[in-house]
Amino acid sequence: MSMNRRDFLQVLAVAAAGGLSLHSNPSEAARAAGRMYDLPRFGQVSLLHMTDCHAQLLPIHFREPDVNLGIGSMAGQVPHLVGEKLLRHFGIRPGTPEAHAFTYLDFVKAAKTYGKVGGFAHLATLVKQLKASRPGALLLDGGDTWQGSGLSLWTKAQDMVDACKALGVDVMTLHWEATYGEARVKEIEEKDFKGSVDIVAQNIKTADFGDPVFKPYVIRNINGVPVAIVGQAFPYTPIANPRWQVPNWSYGIQDDNLQKVVDEARAAGAQVVVVLSHNGMDVDLKMASRVRGVDAILGGHTHDGVPAPVVVRNAGGQTLVTNAGSNGKYLGVLDLDVKAGKVVDFRYKLLPVFANLIPADPAMDALIKKMRAPFEGKLGEKLAVTEGLLYRRGNFNGAWDQLILDALLAEKNAEIAFSPGFRWGTSLLPGDTIRMEHLLDQTAITYPWTTVSMMSGEQIKTVLEDVCDNLFNPDPYYQQGGDMVRVGGLQYVCDPNARMGARITDMRLAGKPLEASKTYKVAGWAPVSEEASKVGGEAVWDLVARYLKAQKVIRPRALNLPTLKGMAGNPGMV
Repeated sequence: MSMNRRDFLQVLAVAAAGGLSLHSNPSEAARAAGRMYDLPRFGQVSLLHMTDCHAQLLPIHFREPDVNLGIGSMAGQVPHLVGEKLLRHFGIRPGTPEAHAFTYLDFVKAAKTYGKVGGFAHLATLVKQLKASRPGALLLDGGDTWQGSGLSLWTKAQDMVDACKALGVDVMTLHWEATYGEARVKEIEEKDFKGSVDIVAQNIKTADFGDPVFKPYVIRNINGVPVAIVGQAFPYTPIANPRWQVPNWSYGIQDDNLQKVVDEARAAGAQVVVVLSHNGMDVDLKMASRVRGVDAILGGHTHDGVPAPVVVRNAGGQTLVTNAGSNGKYLGVLDLDVKAGKVVDFRYKLLPVFANLIPADPAMDALIKKMRAPFEGKLGEKLAVTEGLLYRRGNFNGAWDQLILDALLAEKNAEIAFSPGFRWGTSLLPGDTIRMEHLLDQTAITYPWTTVSMMSGEQIKTVLEDVCDNLFNPDPYYQQGGDMVRVGGLQYVCDPNARMGARITDMRLAGKPLEASKTYKVAGWAPVSEEASKVGGEAVWDLVARYLKAQKVIRPRALNLPTLKGMAGNPGMV
């Protein structure tokens, strides 16, 4: 079923007047809905872009970061802007729905005012309308779609596969999808997606002979314009995630190969070339400066909600670089005007998906309920009540991460705890009940085992330095994604601008300096080694669930954050 513009505005008006607390005046609420989602068509080519939904089928809350540091040439540049600085840069008025969507400002109050975001049933309504108003429009999925929830883990991603087909995804690329293993990914491609969804990834090849594992690109004709969609999967998948899950595949950035693929697509008649990327925005910005012939890079991985594209000049002209946030809370709309075989103009809008503003699509809603039904009991298990805001996002720590660290320290009787710098994970408001589903939103991975290790002070410093370089290397091509490992029990000083090996100093435990040769008991989870997979161990969600049940009420707790050097005035932090 599709809706014309008039029908869509009518359902927006009903939804806004009936369920939205944005405005006390229902007619003004309806007008606000119309202003946000009624986008006039422009040009001949339209691309809808979603990324990093992390298997969130239902509307959720998600707090944007208050720390997103850029260093070197990236300091003060998009996407490394937060709060008021981001609003000023993009000309967004404070106190508006958009200000809530794109920043952490007054998050709890704004979240209670504007309601939840995302949800595939609401997203489906928006996608149907945009496709109806833009004949031939493609829906592109930037990856990190099949992982991030208990339901996706337990169904081996079948819930997300079915939902994406129902949503109308046309083309996708990959990252966390690979953690289900090579066989499962290829099974979905060859069976579930056959004839409906193309997986593209020019930079995934067989490790032995270098043959393509997936299509490097596809060409689709949109209103008489041949459009090439080139895939760029997350280049560091075998490093950031377990290598043993993709033993026969090689990855990498592969600029030279990307240039060949772009040239090949142009030679095959493509008048528009778009890269569907899961590099992370800093990597995409550098790539855009080096590869010619790309009209736009629709990016993901770093979860940056960027309201307007960055225009990058290169030897072939210019490339638009975007990033469409995460958790299903945004839908990017790129309209291109093509004349004489070239893009001459564009319009772009990153639409926040407010569940109170957009009615749920009945068919998608029914599908989601059907898929969830066998698991509702376990997902709904009550673990504790939180008195404070629980969120995960920021370079160094988040309230959810701190809770996991505290649980590891207590349950493992450890001196120090490490938790991965994952960016995915939904937010809970003060007073919310923490259910098993919410805990799984933070922990649902295929290698969830908890660990205890005896590590020397020197080894601990090495770990911190290595992860810090992945985050703050001045060359984006050496940044492997993710945020800084979260640390419990240990205090340290971090200088992001320092050279590799010199960023971490003054490590202290209970106020005493860490000794390089002394060993310490360190708890953690999510080990990537194959040896760890054979050993197994208690899943992190079981450990944290036990801790939460014992606590019953989770009071606000101070985050264990490093002391930063050289970051005063950086617009990527408060």
